[in-house]
Amino acid sequence: MQKILKCSLFPLVILFISHNPFACFAGTESPGWLVSPELLGAGKLKMLWENKLPMKSAESLDRLLILGNRIYALSDRNYMVCLNREKGSVIFSRSVAQPGLPVVGLQLYKDELFSVIGNRLTEIGLEFGTEKNVTPLHLGITCPPARNSSFFYVAAVDRRVHALRSNDKVKLFEVAAENDSMITSIIADENFVIFATDAGNVISIAPDRPKRLWQFNAAATIAGPIVRDEKAIFVASKDTNIYKLDIRTGKLLWKYQTAAMLQKGPQLTQETLYQFAHGEGITAIEKETGKFLWQLKEGLDLLAEDKGKAYVITENSELIVMDNKKAKQLYSINFAPVSRYASNLTDSNIYIADTTGRIACLIPAD
Repeated sequence: MQKILKCSLFPLVILFISHNPFACFAGTESPGWLVSPELLGAGKLKMLWENKLPMKSAESLDRLLILGNRIYALSDRNYMVCLNREKGSVIFSRSVAQPGLPVVGLQLYKDELFSVIGNRLTEIGLEFGTEKNVTPLHLGITCPPARNSSFFYVAAVDRRVHALRSNDKVKLFEVAAENDSMITSIIADENFVIFATDAGNVISIAPDRPKRLWQFNAAATIAGPIVRDEKAIFVASKDTNIYKLDIRTGKLLWKYQTAAMLQKGPQLTQETLYQFAHGEGITAIEKETGKFLWQLKEGLDLLAEDKGKAYVITENSELIVMDNKKAKQLYSINFAPVSRYASNLTDSNIYIADTTGRIACLIPAD
């Protein structure tokens, strides 16, 4: 959930960067660390790099996203900066939309980003961040779009998934749940499309036609995005349950009941599922079996995982390190300056920032 900056008042004007405009502080004297090396050392972490994004005085960092080997920072004025994850160097920066327009579901597919910006399906090149294709949708969007090699799948307020051919955006078919419920999430690959609804349905269809493959029904709205593993999907429901379903058949593999109505989807790493619930914090669950591991009442979000250790940011701005196997807290670090971060579910790098545009990458010291 993190943020971006802007240096131009003119939207959709590309700013090409011929060198890194951010001062890289790692290994040099810093004008002010986001988190001091002394605090990091106490938490067995070290700084890989720290940079400063070029923010205007009235502008603030809004979102940080990890997509592939890059970090994308988006400001509250829709200025985007793309950084190399390992070095913190700038790849491109540009305005992607007028201030105030929603940027929904920035996602990576092969060598392009895609998103719904305002009411336009927008494809963005990775080299310079330039718009490659823009398609007006004339539809109100209910969740981030999905795609495979042949189609974009867009869920709209008409309670339909619209399948648009990827090369020319011609709509070939649409599909809805039998109960005509609102669609809350979509995922897609070459073999299927799966969407969830506010009535609790999880429905798999053929990728090229409105043919239902299977359907699973929970008792209440599916909250947040569907989360995919190799052979399974995981969904969180407002009926308080997390469900693990076989991705091919929709068969229930396990369910775990929490003590709260769930409002967001789970986070998945190689071995562990992490679920946030209001008033209950973060619960860690073994991914294969659905077995409870631990609960951290003050936990807000997972930042990263490393060798069985979970790095969790809390509601009172601490970083707490949990041992998953021993189900105990190892140590904590004062993260008071940190107000923006990206949840990293693929490796142990921790990406943190503040609203002014200071951004840092931390790694375990060992």
